[in-house]
Amino acid sequence: MAARPSIRGLAPYFKRLGPRTQVALCQLPLSLIVGVLGVISPFSSPSLLASPLYLAGIALNVILFLACFLTPWERLRPSAYLIIPVLDLLAIGLLRNSALAQLPGLAVLAVFPVIWLAASGILVRTSLVLSAVGPFLIMLPSAAGKFPNITGTDITPLVLVPLVMFAVSLAIRFASVNMRVQQRELQAMGEELRELLAASREREKLLMTILDATDVGIVAVDADGNELLTNDRQRRLQQAATPAGAAAGDENHHLIFAQDKVTPLPPNKYPLRRAIEGETFADYLVWIGESPQQRAVSTAARPLMNDGGRLTGAVVVFSDVTGMVEAMAANEELVSNVSHEFRSPLNSILGNIDLVLEDAEGLSDLTVRRLEVVQRNSERLLALVSDLTLEAFSALKVHPKRTDISGLVETSIGSAQAQAERSSVALVADVPSPLWAYADPLRIGQALDNLVSNAIKYSPDGGTVTISAAGTEDWVRLVVQDTGMGMAPDVAAKVFRRFFRADSAREAAIPGAGLGLSITKTILERHGGAIACASALGGGSTFTMTLPVESGG
Repeated sequence: MAARPSIRGLAPYFKRLGPRTQVALCQLPLSLIVGVLGVISPFSSPSLLASPLYLAGIALNVILFLACFLTPWERLRPSAYLIIPVLDLLAIGLLRNSALAQLPGLAVLAVFPVIWLAASGILVRTSLVLSAVGPFLIMLPSAAGKFPNITGTDITPLVLVPLVMFAVSLAIRFASVNMRVQQRELQAMGEELRELLAASREREKLLMTILDATDVGIVAVDADGNELLTNDRQRRLQQAATPAGAAAGDENHHLIFAQDKVTPLPPNKYPLRRAIEGETFADYLVWIGESPQQRAVSTAARPLMNDGGRLTGAVVVFSDVTGMVEAMAANEELVSNVSHEFRSPLNSILGNIDLVLEDAEGLSDLTVRRLEVVQRNSERLLALVSDLTLEAFSALKVHPKRTDISGLVETSIGSAQAQAERSSVALVADVPSPLWAYADPLRIGQALDNLVSNAIKYSPDGGTVTISAAGTEDWVRLVVQDTGMGMAPDVAAKVFRRFFRADSAREAAIPGAGLGLSITKTILERHGGAIACASALGGGSTFTMTLPVESGG
């Protein structure tokens, strides 16, 4: 009902007030000033008490202030309260013209009703006219009293005060209009934000429904490790990894084990902890929970970066691969058993052929050649059986200890020297001594022999095989590089698969079963290390083995 406040912060306060209180508050500033005038007049200008017009002005203001409380504005038209500022102009005119000699500046009080009229937001033209006409009528009696001897000094206030009040009214009107426009824009923005919030909540609900429907655990964390998002599957995995009586957030006591299902992983090797440190990995296998409910979980992590490239968190995916791991274990057990059963008859065949060939004087040359063919192929089958046996998990137990890698390199080069000379391949070693790593010397020697033998075998036209190594505080990197036939990058990505052989190797009739590199990869993984291959067709190959320096590294 009352004038709209020009200060945005007062709007909520005004809305909680009744119409009468709103009108009284708009009238209060002028009433306070007039009240002060009424109190000090007997002391500063006693003669004013003898002026009926002065007393009428004060009385009119008091009546208007009381009318603000007593009038039922809520029952009247919305613009009815504007009678108060109009009558204020009359009261100011009575006060100003009756006390012109004693208080010549009272005309400035007209600014209060002018502001009220301008800020009301209703009766726009009428309020603008009153803002100029009211002050003009207030100033008119003093100028008219000097007619016809009126001077420019007398005319100036008559013109200037109404113009100033009109300008004030226009400024307030423009400010009010601008504020109302801004308010509408803010309301529109608020509505848009509410719609966006509702849409965001719907999308979040849809996202969580999709995530909960997947059969993999997903968790997103910030840079401090606080969970931002997690699905039902991941919550169940976290529950399985939490021992009885331990707090869900106490990750230092989680039931997370290495690939042997027995050795507890140190907290700094937990998938989530590695992801928070900014690592990117895939197919990182861990075992979660206690036997017999232990689950094999393959994990992958990707970091979250802001626009400046700064790490802000990570997303980690947990896939339950227990069924696949158990199937692979059963398959490897079958391979191991079958290989073992093959070994005995093959050894028997080879032994008997050796005995026959030792006493071959009564045999024809053709029979001897055929027996030698049988011998070579039996030896090849025995080598294949040995590889199959080593490929089985049960045959690839590792017993790591503090080992000097330089000694293993020296032994491997010595073992391969004869093969290298037959193939016109030069062997070069660049390994510091000593170079310590946490490794099983038998298995790492086997892996190194595989790589060096392959490097020589795939350099049919001669060349150089270089074995180099370097260590850091945490890792030792052992590199075997050749200048042989090499392979395409897409083929190099598959060389660690079981039974995989490149087309170029088959075309060159290079013997092999495609198990050596698979065995080597398994050996490195058993140590907690890794192996990688980089190659180019016709440009040689480089194999890099990574081993921890200390236990659990």
